[in-house]
Amino acid sequence: MEPLSFQEYICSLDPTTLPRILRICAGVYFQGSVYEISGNECCLSTGDLLKVMAVVLQKVICEDTVTGQTTELPPTFKGKQDCPPHFPTGLFRSAPAPRPNTTLQTPFLEGVRRQGLTLLQVLERWDRQPQPVLCPTIGPHVLFLHPVYEVHAAMHLRRDIVKIPSTLEVDVEDVTEEAQHVHFARPVLLSEVLRMEEVLPVQAEILEGPAGPAIFESTWVSRLQRGQQLQLHSCSRAWWILASAPSSGRRFLLSSAYQGKFRRRPRLFTGVQELAASLQPGQRLHVVVTQDCEGRGADVPPLVVGDRLKVQGLRGSSPDTWLLCHRHSGGEEEEEEGEELLLPLDLGGSFVEETCDSKKYGLVELLERQPLPCEVRVAAADPGLEQDVLGTLPALRLEARLDQPVLVGCFCQEPSEGFEISPRWLDFSILLSEGPVCPLAPTTHRCRVEELTEAFYYQLLAQLPGGPAPPPPRPPKRVQVGTGPGGQHPSTPGSSPSGARLAPSLPPLPALPQPNIPKQHGQQRPSRAMPSLPGTQSDIDIAEHDYETVDDNIQKAICKMQAVFPF
Repeated sequence: MEPLSFQEYICSLDPTTLPRILRICAGVYFQGSVYEISGNECCLSTGDLLKVMAVVLQKVICEDTVTGQTTELPPTFKGKQDCPPHFPTGLFRSAPAPRPNTTLQTPFLEGVRRQGLTLLQVLERWDRQPQPVLCPTIGPHVLFLHPVYEVHAAMHLRRDIVKIPSTLEVDVEDVTEEAQHVHFARPVLLSEVLRMEEVLPVQAEILEGPAGPAIFESTWVSRLQRGQQLQLHSCSRAWWILASAPSSGRRFLLSSAYQGKFRRRPRLFTGVQELAASLQPGQRLHVVVTQDCEGRGADVPPLVVGDRLKVQGLRGSSPDTWLLCHRHSGGEEEEEEGEELLLPLDLGGSFVEETCDSKKYGLVELLERQPLPCEVRVAAADPGLEQDVLGTLPALRLEARLDQPVLVGCFCQEPSEGFEISPRWLDFSILLSEGPVCPLAPTTHRCRVEELTEAFYYQLLAQLPGGPAPPPPRPPKRVQVGTGPGGQHPSTPGSSPSGARLAPSLPPLPALPQPNIPKQHGQQRPSRAMPSLPGTQSDIDIAEHDYETVDDNIQKAICKMQAVFPF
């Protein structure tokens, strides 16, 4: 088939023969050019193949052969309702080739008895060139119809179907018969493979590595680069534990397959507010006072080091919320002999959780007994890891459990060493191939502990669904009798009533003028203190006059400041 313009080929294409394979021959984009198609850049080069999947009519440009004016018609064009009775609304009739001064009276009257055609029927009779037609709904002159189609085509290594206008200025030729063996490779994302379990296991090549900043500190993640060959074995749901090491600032993801053993660590609480925030439904909390705390009159007795408290729950409603505790100072046999306390939430103090649990727990068993978050210590490292970094940390805070769908894969060069990838965290494009795949799934002990970057750790924290309920609001601090809210006497300058707007700081006082005291015997008299030696009566009068002038200046300055900053 000889090359045709893209517009000519599409207009004469029979949709029942799709799909068709076209080769780019020449045109404006000869030797390749970047063209923006449907918001995406598409490079068309001479020799590239297009697999036309569908053709959709977008609009029809109607050209008046006499005036040269153009009008856009929608595919559903039916015309106006003011046509002659014998001519159905919006129908077209064939017309002879346009001649000068051709009007409705000459060609249209010749074919008035012919059956009218709809817009789509006219386009079906396309023969590489626009055919002259008449339509009284549009005007009295002969018209040319130029359809514009949207062509849906597949291209090699394009993940999405491209949508190309038929008016693209390129020449194409139909090579469907000779290109039957051509396979148009379509890239897919890892997230798409999760919904394609039927293709697993499969070998794949990375086309584009993960975009954005790194999320893991692991070395295997840095190998996910363009051209790397992977084996994808299976997909499943897995869960991890988000953890942090407060002493070192490091963050981790612990796989459910982690085989290390943990011991619970007693929690530390600073103030009654933290005790209230740590309460969990159906869970007991016993603490020991580690710092003396002053009481508040007869209602709130003092707490002393060694007091044992059993935290029972909240009483009252905001802002008058109290924490009910049972205090006992002896052993368990004296627990019933204690007293009940109502502690205000703004009370200070220091407490440590009372626990005698020295058992070593696996990760699953620990989560069954201990709600998250909690603090633990790794008592026994994972024997399947060459070096368990968690065993060197003095404490580990387990934050939350994360459930994610994962793909189990490995590098083709190391089929026995596997990893788990969550496409929600690491998504990139790959090209599936028909290469051989190792039949056995690899061991994934490598990814039992993943160290996270700081940015990704806080990103996961922000995305945690159904986080713990916020603690009760802090009540206002108690105000002692005769003092303001800030603990100061109401008359002191630093105090202000609740909700009052504080006045801005006062400017410094102006420098005091120095009294003009005449010198005597070559020496200057003291200006602020009484002379050390008695002088004459005139000297004393002059000094008193100067002191009165200074006092007047100070009073004037104070009055000015009071006018600007009222006390």
